[in-house]
Order: sequence, then C-alpha cells, then structure tokens
Amino acid sequence: MVRVSGHGGVQALAAARRYGVSALFTLSGGHIFPLYDAAAKGGQPLRLVDVRHEQTAVFAAEATARLTRTPGLAAVTAGPGVTNTVSAVTTAWQNGAPVVVLAGRAPDYRWGQGSLQEIDHPPLLAPVTKRAWTEHDAAKVAGSVDEAFRIALSPHRGPVFLDLSLEAIYGQAETELPDPEPVPAGLAPDPGDVGRIADLVRAARRPVLILGSDVWLGGAEDAARRAAEGLRLPVVANGQARGILPRGHDLLVTRARSVALREADLVVVAGAPLDFRLGYGSFGPQEAPAQVVHVTDAPGGIARHVPLAASATGDLTAFFDALAGMGGARDHDWGGRLTAAVHAAQAADGPLLASDAEPVHPARVYGELLRVLDDDAVVIGDGGDFVSFAGKYVEPARPGGWLDPGPFGCLGTGLGYAIAARLARPSAQVVLLLGDGAAGFSLMDADTLVRHRLPVVIVCGNNGAWGLEKHPMRALYGYDVLADLQPGCRYDEVVRALGGAGDIALLGSSQAAFTAGLASFLAGHVAWIIALRQRPGGGYLRARPVMAAPHLAAFGALNAYLWKRTGQDRIPVLAYSTALLAMSLAALDSGSPGTAAGGALFLVSDTLLALEKFGDLHLPAHEGLVMATYASAQALLAR
Repeated sequence: MVRVSGHGGVQALAAARRYGVSALFTLSGGHIFPLYDAAAKGGQPLRLVDVRHEQTAVFAAEATARLTRTPGLAAVTAGPGVTNTVSAVTTAWQNGAPVVVLAGRAPDYRWGQGSLQEIDHPPLLAPVTKRAWTEHDAAKVAGSVDEAFRIALSPHRGPVFLDLSLEAIYGQAETELPDPEPVPAGLAPDPGDVGRIADLVRAARRPVLILGSDVWLGGAEDAARRAAEGLRLPVVANGQARGILPRGHDLLVTRARSVALREADLVVVAGAPLDFRLGYGSFGPQEAPAQVVHVTDAPGGIARHVPLAASATGDLTAFFDALAGMGGARDHDWGGRLTAAVHAAQAADGPLLASDAEPVHPARVYGELLRVLDDDAVVIGDGGDFVSFAGKYVEPARPGGWLDPGPFGCLGTGLGYAIAARLARPSAQVVLLLGDGAAGFSLMDADTLVRHRLPVVIVCGNNGAWGLEKHPMRALYGYDVLADLQPGCRYDEVVRALGGAGDIALLGSSQAAFTAGLASFLAGHVAWIIALRQRPGGGYLRARPVMAAPHLAAFGALNAYLWKRTGQDRIPVLAYSTALLAMSLAALDSGSPGTAAGGALFLVSDTLLALEKFGDLHLPAHEGLVMATYASAQALLAR
C-alpha cells in the first residue's frame, strides 16, 4: 500500500509510474497543468515531451507502446484538445496498442453553463477505446488511472480514455494506492483447439503461417519462431511481426506472399485480423479454397465473416509452444518452391534498387537505405504511394522495428512515431519514410524533434501528388482533379527553418554521395530531411495515365455492364479495387500502361467469376464477354 498526497496530477502520475511510464506526451493546456507540475517536481520525474498537435502526442504514446511493450501515456486539454486526438486514438484502437489518454475537463460546478471548451468527451471516444469515462473526485484519481492502465494492458490490448474534471485534477486529496497486482494475462488456449489445429497442419500439403503484430506485442516472437522452425512452416510476416524470422531465413516467404497465399491449402493466421490486408481471409485456389485457422489473444478477435477450419484464443506464447509440442514437422516440397520464388523476386528487384531513372524511383531510395541500415534500426512509414514500396523492399532483421499506421491507414503518424522511436531506442538508427502528402499532416513537429534534441532522418518522397488517388482516378475517368500538390515544394527548407537540416536529392549520378549522406546523418545529432525531388505532377513511373485511351473506353464499357448487372452499390468497390491493382502493377512492373491495363482487366474478369461463384451473377450467357476480356488483357500484357 502506497500513500499518495497532493493534487490530482500527483495522484495520476503516481499510478502511471507503476506501469513503467517514463514519458508524458502532451500539448500545453490549462486544464491539465497539475499533471505537468507532478511530472516536473515529482520524486521520479517523467520526461515531458510537448508537441505541436494533439494527435502527434497520441501517436507518440502509441508508438511507445508498440516499441517498448509498455503502455504509452498522452495528456491533452479539454474540448478541441480531445477532439484533435480522435484519429490517433482510433489508430491505436485498430493496432491494439495499450495507450492511456488523460484529458482535462470543464468544471463540474459550471457544467451546462457554457464553460470554455466544455463538451462531454467520453461519448466521442467510447467507440474507439476499451473504456472511456470521467473521474470527478480527487480522492479517486489514482485508483481510476490505475484501472485505466490495467484495462489498456489486458488482452486484447488497446487505448483507454479518462478525463478529469477541473475539481478532480486541481483538488487536493490523500489516498492509499493498493500494491500493484499483476495485469491479467491471456488464458492458456484450449488444448482441444490446439489439437485440431495441429491435425490440420499435419495433413496440409501447402501450409502457410501468417504472423501479425500481436505476436510481437504479446511477447510471443520467440515461441512463434520455435514453432515455425520445428514444424517447417513457411512464414509471411505482417506489421511488427516482420523480423521474427530475420531477412534471409529459409522459411521467410513474405517476398513470395502472393504465390504463397494464392496456392496454399492451409493458412494459419496468428495475431492479425482477417481484414483487407489479408484478403478478408480468402486464400488458396478459387476452385479449392484454402482452409483457414485464426488464432488471437482474446475471443473478440476471432473472425466471424469467413468460415474457419479451426480457431484458438489465449496467450500466444502458450499457443505456439503447445502447437510445436504436438509435432508434425515435415519437409514440404512446397517450402522449397516458395524459397525459389523468394530468390527469383529478389533477383528481379536488383535493377530497380539500383535504378538511375529520372524521376527517381522509390526502389532506388530503398536500395540505398538498405546499404546503411543497422540490424536494430527503426524504420517508420507514413505515406501512401511512396511508402507502399517500403513494405516490399525493407525487411527488418529483428522484430518490433517496423512502424506503419496499420489498418486504419491514417496519414500523419510519422512524426509522432519518430519522436517515440528516438526516446524508446536511443542508440538505434531511426528513419522516417514520409510521403509529401503525409508531410502536410505533421511536418511541423520537426520542431519538436529539434527542441527536444531527438535526431531522426526523414526521407520525403516528393512527387507533388496524392499518388494513391491521382492514378486510380485517371484509370477510372481518364483524368484527375484535386490530386496535385505544389510542384517541387521545398520540404527540406521547412525543416531547416525549424532548426533541423535538409537537402534535395535527385540521385541519378549521385549514388555515392546519397549513400554517404544517409550514413552520416543516421549517426548524427539533428533532425534531418532529404526530399526526393521529381517533375511537377509526375510520378515515379506514372507520368502517363495508367490505361491507354482505347482500353480506357473498353474498361468503361465493362464497368457499365457490371453496374447494370450487379447494382450501383457494388460497382464503386469493384472499380476502385481494379484501379488500385492497375496502379500497383504500374509501380511494381516495368511502368508500361499496357501492363497496368492488362492487370486491371484481369481483376475485372476475375471479379465477374467470383460474383458468379457466390451466386450474385450468372455468366453462361456472357461467356464471350469474359473471354474477350481475358484476350484483351493478354494482348496488352504482351506489349
């Protein structure tokens, strides 16, 4: 039992310190001054990191939780201070990050009379937190904050919101804080569930194990590696599970992901939701879909939208150890095929990684970056078009060193993540890969890096466009609007004006200088940005529309057919998916518009077949249309 005496700020931080919190991310506001007083004058001072936007504070708390596997803490003032955090809290919610957000609140004695920044916060945050509530009593602040941390850390982890009325946070109290109890751990998975999964693994001819971020966050990375190696399971790693099997491991087949998931007969997904990133849980050949197993740390995470061959919930370390203990290892020819596919993909990467094309291709950036990254580097992606290449080419050597926004896809995470990464990993390289669109959300927080002496390297892909919108819109309509940014904007000068360092890189003939510059600044002591300048309005390989005009017309006719046959509610999804695939092919292949168009047409015809499979469309009378579509695609691909 610990006796705590003082205002609500003292009470709150006394509870927070017991959970290993060492930093408080915030933006100054009068409603929460007592927290600052307690942090600055307490017997165990917390580092105060003030940022330029409240969402950055929560992003930094989230990244702290994801990197250190201890809870992150952010504090914001009332009203707009809270509403500014909603996107960041939602990101933490979808990433399963244990974050506590403390907030000020207008005084109780004036409630309903129109106090400054008066709004009832918990109803706004309740849908995207494990719990959101208000504490009104100074004597109960310590207990409420303690409860917030326990909830955030209990499986399935996630953010918790607690606001403190003015009376509670400024009021004086003397309370007793009970001795800390262990945070509830995940229960051991049901042995019968594990046994059924082991049977499926033994029977499978083409199994794949997908590892998600919860494997890392739950501390199960060693057990997962033991199970994969013991059972000889090919592994695809997502999110912070990247690096559980280090790059070059013979079972790591992330680089052959499309082949693995397209041909598998059993896919075991552990620690990741079956969302859009994993095809909503649809794997294997169309004529013989793969059996799917879903393993999560809590029952609420098990997918309900897809038939499962088996599932298990509970502590992920216990699950992997139990699965490995049941044996069943085989030397699959399948594994050798996937390894060969990985090697082929890596060999094909070589020309792009060393490309001297103008405008600069993102792959070239990653080729240079890979030369100088240490094994313990933290690599952060915040962007769309530019950053999409990072997931393909940057394979971490250790788990927990990769940060991206996750399934919510919120731009603006990067500076908050970078702030947290430098504090959490003080001796590691920290690199932020930043799209020029994403820079608009948070680049002002380069000032935070400078003021708090947090050296980070920022590589900004400056193509002057919202690339993930520009090219799909061109694919759909033949033109684009509202997708261009300022040509050649000097993001490097923005960072210099804020006290950091900056340069422009065109690469081309300057490979040695660029590599040397990266290595120098990765070891440096300032916030440094390198802006990769390109032609105004251009793309890496996408200066032209994704589809040539004749094929765009044919594509429009096919979409009109789909609209008529499947209804207006379906076509936007089909068309947008098609455009995204076309854009991806344009990036990953040779840049030929014909290649991209062919890929788009393939997807449309596959969609038609899928709709028929699920009873939404009958194709016998339209076989000619499908065959003509395939023929057009093949002709384009042959160009």
